[in-house]
Amino acid sequence: MMNEGCLPTMDLLRSEPMQLVQLIIPIEAAHRSISYLGDLGLVQFKDLNADKSPFQRTYATQIKRCGEMARTLRLFKEQMTKAGVSPSMQNTRNSVIDLDHLEVKLKELEADLLENKANNEKLQHTYNELVEYKLVLEKVGEFFSSAQNSAVAQQREHDVQTTVKGSIDSPLLLEQETTAFSAKQVKLGFISGLVPREKSIPFERILFRATRGNVFMKQAVIDKPVLDPISGEKVDKNVFVVFYSGERVKSKILKICDAFGANRYPFSDDLGKQFQMIREVSGKLSELKTTIDVGLLHWNTLLQSIGHQYEQWSLLLRREKAVYHTLNMLSFNVTRKCLLAEGWCPVFATSQIQKVLQRATRDCNSQVGAIFQVLQTKESPPTYFYTNKFTSSFQEIVDAYGVAKYQEANPGVYTIITFPFLFAVMFGDWGHGICILLASLYLIIREKKYSSQKLGDIMQMAFGGRYVIAMMAIFSIYTGFIYNEFFSVPFAIFAPSAYACRDPSCRDASTTGLIKVRNTYPFGLDPVWHGSRSELPFLNSLKMKMSILLGVCQMNLGIILSYFNAKYFGSSIDVWHQFVPQMIFLNSLFGYLSLIIIVKWFTGSQADLYHVMIYMFLSPTDDLGENQLFVGQKFLQLGLLLSALVAVPWMLLPKPFLLKKQHEERHQGQSYSLVHSTDDPIESGPHSPHGHEGFEFSEVFVHQLIHTIEFVLGAVSNTASYLRLWALSLAHSELSSVFYDKVLLMAWEFNNTVILIVGVIVFICATVGVLLLMETLSAFLHALRLHWVEFQNKFYVGDGYKFAPFSFALLSDEDEL
Repeated sequence: MMNEGCLPTMDLLRSEPMQLVQLIIPIEAAHRSISYLGDLGLVQFKDLNADKSPFQRTYATQIKRCGEMARTLRLFKEQMTKAGVSPSMQNTRNSVIDLDHLEVKLKELEADLLENKANNEKLQHTYNELVEYKLVLEKVGEFFSSAQNSAVAQQREHDVQTTVKGSIDSPLLLEQETTAFSAKQVKLGFISGLVPREKSIPFERILFRATRGNVFMKQAVIDKPVLDPISGEKVDKNVFVVFYSGERVKSKILKICDAFGANRYPFSDDLGKQFQMIREVSGKLSELKTTIDVGLLHWNTLLQSIGHQYEQWSLLLRREKAVYHTLNMLSFNVTRKCLLAEGWCPVFATSQIQKVLQRATRDCNSQVGAIFQVLQTKESPPTYFYTNKFTSSFQEIVDAYGVAKYQEANPGVYTIITFPFLFAVMFGDWGHGICILLASLYLIIREKKYSSQKLGDIMQMAFGGRYVIAMMAIFSIYTGFIYNEFFSVPFAIFAPSAYACRDPSCRDASTTGLIKVRNTYPFGLDPVWHGSRSELPFLNSLKMKMSILLGVCQMNLGIILSYFNAKYFGSSIDVWHQFVPQMIFLNSLFGYLSLIIIVKWFTGSQADLYHVMIYMFLSPTDDLGENQLFVGQKFLQLGLLLSALVAVPWMLLPKPFLLKKQHEERHQGQSYSLVHSTDDPIESGPHSPHGHEGFEFSEVFVHQLIHTIEFVLGAVSNTASYLRLWALSLAHSELSSVFYDKVLLMAWEFNNTVILIVGVIVFICATVGVLLLMETLSAFLHALRLHWVEFQNKFYVGDGYKFAPFSFALLSDEDEL
């Protein structure tokens, strides 16, 4: 069993032989040794410092450094995402950089990046303020210009009216009024700026209420959104100017502006100063625009240079962090200046690990070599199956139920065939199978592209199971040929139908009048049966009996695998008092049912199998009459019934007494044989106290009683459960037929192009949505249940744990830096 070479055993039925090893590594070669072992990916280290917190471990400082560098890389990633710069996928493995140089490089780049970012933000802030200031100068200038023109016009109108209506006393009176008006004239102040448009109405209302109407406000809408200097986001704003009188009112206005996020800008009522300010602001904007463009160019150049090496740095950092986490699991010997490691590895990897350790020692110029030694232990090793991209999906189906115990028989080998086949029994249509096959082939052809991309949850699930889907499609095409269904339409592919009408009056709607004129249709169902009155009863009978045959075969396979488990772990008790009576009980009843189904098919007998099985129990000695299928059937039934009755106490009684005798002999020193209680996945379960020091016969007997009842009742219920193959197959066929007859053909009968197009679209949507998606998922789940419950419960314990080696290949981009 032990493979000392460099290749795995490639035995999918049993997991790879494992061994517990101890590594003694010199301190100067520790980092490189663990790194090389990570490249190899065949050692699962044990944590020898489980009692220590993360901060008390030897390499906590190095992990902290890695965490700080990871923070810098996350900053780079964030800035590259905002700038639309994607990390380069080019190969940069030729440029080697160590952790110390990477730390210095990242600090320099971070400082440069932050400084550049701060400068750009400051310049952009100033630029946005100047843009707003220019808008204020233009809009408020228009206010003042309009008001001034209006005042001049009113003054001219007033002068004309005074001249026309004047008298001798008029100049004196006018002079008095002018003097009085000048004495009452008050100098008004004003505040100008921009306010968000959505806040402009509440802003004006609050101003009016706070000042009791002692303000005059004008607003102008800005056509395009402007960048807010504070938030940096585009906001729709209005330019405003508020006229007031008094310092108290001014103070209130300033507070309200701050509360509403209104940006205030100075303005002069002198027309000459206005033009001068506009020229200055425009000049500054032009200069800032040039400066900002240069800064953004440098910013993008910096981010692109980071993006070219980001993947390399990220991979290096993940590897280094993983190495230091693994080193923290090792025990540090201060006296000998070495690290002590323990872990599991496959037996075939022994020479590879030794070569890796020797290479690490040689590369570090260490005077002392690493020591590799195998430890003897009673611990249960992890389970490791050597899989590839095709078999891994099927193994995942089994592992989702439970990981096989070490060296336990693996259902994954048989699942590669039985799972897609049982799916196809429920999904038999070679038209639908071709559609699913094309979809799976598309995923297989583009697997290199999709494997390097981040996919959605549903797409990732479909891509991960692409080979399972392809196998399900291939088997669906096969069973579709057996059922002779192509989107529910039969075709005479392999030969013409074996039946024809006796005279022109008979129709396809009935089998009456059909006679056999040719040899039997060579493969699958004769197309003449589709659409006949006998189609549904015939298919019912065929698929129901076929479901029973398949179920009995798979349950027998499960019991045979339980025999292999018992033989492998050396449990002769389970071989003779579990496997044998279980096979006798199952096949005395349901094996016999399968036999008479096959005999009826070959002989063409009209015997009622329901009557045969029922009266086999109710009246086993009565004559069978017209239900007799072969000579000696009555005596065979009596023998099988007696065997089934004997098998039940055989499963129940001997095993507890034999275990009790074995326990007594072991403690009396009369038996010195090797006991495999710790390796037996069945006998050492949580409900088997015979593996412990204290032996309780009552507990063992009750456990065996439960196991016997479970098997007897399970044999009946599991056989009935396989009838879901028949039910789902008929449901799929009838749904497909309904969509074809009631949608496609009905649309065709209208002889209208529009209705035909609508009918075709509805038929395609119904076929894809219901039959290719929902029915596929339904059949998949039922096939999953048949494997997990009806098949695997006969032999599979599944209480092991997976082999999880330290491997750089298992590090993904989603792992936390």
